[in-house]
Amino acid sequence: MTALVVAGSCVTSAALAGSLSGRVSDASGVKSLRSAEVEIVELQRRAQTGNDGSFRFSDIPDGSYTLRTQYVGADPVEIKVNVAGDTRSEDILLGAARADGGYIDNVLVVGQRASLASALSRQRAADGVESVLSRDGIGQFPDQNAAESLRRVAGINVLNDQGEGRFVAVRGLSPDLNAASINGARVPAPESDVRSVALDVIPAELIESIEIKKSLTPDMDADTIGASIEINTTSAFDRNEPFLSFSGEGSFNDMNNEWSPKGSLDFSTTINDRLGIAGGLSHYKREFSTDNIEMDGWKLSDDDVAFAETVEYRDYDVERTRLGGSLSLDFRASDTTTLYARFLRSEFEDQEYRGRLIFEMDEDPNSGEANTANFSDADGEIQAVRDIKDRFEKQTITSLNLGGETFAGAWTLKYNGSWSAAKEREAGSLDPVEFQREFDGDDELDVSFDYSDWRLPRYTLSGNNVAAFSDPAEFEFDKIERTTFSLAEDEEFAARFDIARDFALSNGQFTFQFGAKGRLREKTYDKQADIFDGFDGDFTLADVAGSPSYGLAGIGPVPSGPAVRDFIDSNIADFELNDVDTAFESNIAYYSVDEDIYAGYVLGRLDRGPLRLIGGVRVEQTRNDIRANAVEMVEGEDDTDVNVTPTRFERDYTDVLPSLNVRYQAAEDVLLRAGVYRSLVRPQIGQLAPRFVVEQTTDEDDNGEEVVLREGEFGNPELKPYDAWNVDVSAEWYLGNSGVLQAGVFYKRIEDFIVNVVFEDSEFLGVEFSEATIPQNGDEAKVKGFELSYQQALSFLPGVLDGVIVGFNYTYTDAEGEIGDRTISLPASAENTFNASLGYEKGPLSLRLTAAFRDKYLDELGDDPEQDRFVEDHIQFDLSAKYRVTPQFQVFAEFVNLGDEPYVAYRNLGGRKRLLQYEEYSWTGKTGFRYSF
Repeated sequence: MTALVVAGSCVTSAALAGSLSGRVSDASGVKSLRSAEVEIVELQRRAQTGNDGSFRFSDIPDGSYTLRTQYVGADPVEIKVNVAGDTRSEDILLGAARADGGYIDNVLVVGQRASLASALSRQRAADGVESVLSRDGIGQFPDQNAAESLRRVAGINVLNDQGEGRFVAVRGLSPDLNAASINGARVPAPESDVRSVALDVIPAELIESIEIKKSLTPDMDADTIGASIEINTTSAFDRNEPFLSFSGEGSFNDMNNEWSPKGSLDFSTTINDRLGIAGGLSHYKREFSTDNIEMDGWKLSDDDVAFAETVEYRDYDVERTRLGGSLSLDFRASDTTTLYARFLRSEFEDQEYRGRLIFEMDEDPNSGEANTANFSDADGEIQAVRDIKDRFEKQTITSLNLGGETFAGAWTLKYNGSWSAAKEREAGSLDPVEFQREFDGDDELDVSFDYSDWRLPRYTLSGNNVAAFSDPAEFEFDKIERTTFSLAEDEEFAARFDIARDFALSNGQFTFQFGAKGRLREKTYDKQADIFDGFDGDFTLADVAGSPSYGLAGIGPVPSGPAVRDFIDSNIADFELNDVDTAFESNIAYYSVDEDIYAGYVLGRLDRGPLRLIGGVRVEQTRNDIRANAVEMVEGEDDTDVNVTPTRFERDYTDVLPSLNVRYQAAEDVLLRAGVYRSLVRPQIGQLAPRFVVEQTTDEDDNGEEVVLREGEFGNPELKPYDAWNVDVSAEWYLGNSGVLQAGVFYKRIEDFIVNVVFEDSEFLGVEFSEATIPQNGDEAKVKGFELSYQQALSFLPGVLDGVIVGFNYTYTDAEGEIGDRTISLPASAENTFNASLGYEKGPLSLRLTAAFRDKYLDELGDDPEQDRFVEDHIQFDLSAKYRVTPQFQVFAEFVNLGDEPYVAYRNLGGRKRLLQYEEYSWTGKTGFRYSF
């Protein structure tokens, strides 16, 4: 009680001191400017404006002062203010209005320059190493897809899923080493086994900005090594006048010749001086196709002929629908308290049909050369499978944030409660429905594969029974795997508070801050998979045959997705359920993981002249309650049993996480930064869950004696988190009011990184096995590299050239770790990445051409180097053009993946690359309009 009285008296006395507040906006006074730097020159005290453009100073001695305001894209503004022991409010306008009184050409508000100015201003004002993407004042994000927008940020490459940017890798590191949040609340992951969030689930139209924070301060969650990706939606106080914008778009995919519609709505209004509302709505239904080849089981025959045991030609037709909405309420409860509510919900539906032709060879090729492998069914069975996947899944992400901020003199109190939920659901997906034909006899069918183009292997057929290969009546029903029910749920409740006290110095300011946060998370997965492997009657491919739209090889006929669905629904009672496989597949999926994180921190922040110093420590305690199943399939003489044993593990651990960040303004336009901090990344949920899966069979050894084989895959509840010490040093040179040149180096020492390892003839947590794949902590990994970045609007050029805007960034990453006796590159770490853009913006015209490159990377670690899976390097070109017909009406066109760059994965065998996956998407064109008023 005594402490509360003392604290209350401090707040009361502080509240009586002189203070200065205000709002910074563009020349029109309509658009608030976030992260403008406001300085009281005589006191060398600085403040950055919030998302509503507001700033505040407390404990100001009586006197006359110069208030200097800077924002990238505008000339600095200085005004005189007088403080006389009371509260003073001062609004500041930046930028120049147009000569005729209009503001639409104000570069602080509209277009590429507006986004550049906003992003660089936030980057400049940041405490640590940070990059920002921002939309302009008419509600337009730089790109149509939030994930793909990040391609333009230094050190970022985006991993594609069927041609769309989805997961984000920072500084060449795996997406699993990043964290994502919406309005400050961590975003759970819809997918069942991972933590990384697919950013394509969230429509770009709902986003005000994305901040990529590469160094951490003690008040931030510490669960990242790559970066903390923070997504912000709009605030009602971003603008001083009502705003409404809507857009319509059609996109065309070259591979399937289909048009897809998209529409969005964005609005904000202030109901009175204290209450405002803002929000948006976006809907996108996209149809596209991809062509794919996958190969597996690469070996060298006794004659040194390289061959794959399995070759698959895959034809994808996909329909994706995104529906998202956001709503923000902002309320100025008093002159010193602001409250807010932020809500976002995004739904992502994915209907995928995949027709597939599969070759499976039982024996080695009978002949071959450097680029060929020839198989005959006279040597061993050749199995041809034609199947269809008909999968529908729905993902949702929901985020609700309630909070506020209160100023009491020199005290600042921030408080927030949030609820976030993610879900992925399937019900009735068929994955796959198989029809097969076995060729096993003298000169019935020969298959030859040509690897001259290792990315695009071709096949040719010969023999007496080639006709049977293309006859759908020859392919009999083999199996249905139906996902009757699949539900992954991830939910987190969080609450935090932060208290800060400012202390005025003779030439600067010191802030002491402390806070606490609790995060209560539960992630569960449950699945019912029904396996049907018989049919009471005749069922062949001829009953449901369709025609593929596949351009890489001849794979027809393949099953038609709708026809298969209709046949199964009409005849489900005649299909025979395999009880053993059904029980096995359904029980191995289940898990439940509770993860509660309790954190507290203290920090000190010193602003003195050109120096800003932020240091402190964060402590996080993690508590886990983890449940799953140990499932054994035991093959007996007469039947096969499935034994299911529930498993449960509990644990807790505490991490102490110090950090220090230094920001030094060496000159008016030169900033130097350095940061040292410790962080962690907790194991993937699928790796952590104690799912012990064992298949026990009998076989004969080389001596003809019977042996028991127990092969499996295990989760590892004893995994430790990644534990990293991180160092960042950078320099930024701001080029007048229109650009930046920056360079930086980084170093990370990571202990206990995680990889999957294959073990033989051992046991794990009491379960014996002959061979098993188990995630394990490695020893130590080191990541080092450097970044270079340049962005500038070349407004100093003469004539029409003054509209040119250029950007380039490059990142080099050397990421290696020790696992056993091997030194490996960390999975998903690309050594070289660069992004380049050339833009032009003058008058009503806006053009931008971009290129994004990432180097090859290790995707999966194999038993030995020749089993490792790599992803080939990738470069993508995109082009956009926009034309403002009137100040309110704009038309645009975009082209994505102009170079038709494919996705390619491979392994090395016999001194050559061997294809594992090839997928091409062609290009997509978009055209549409935007109207704002």
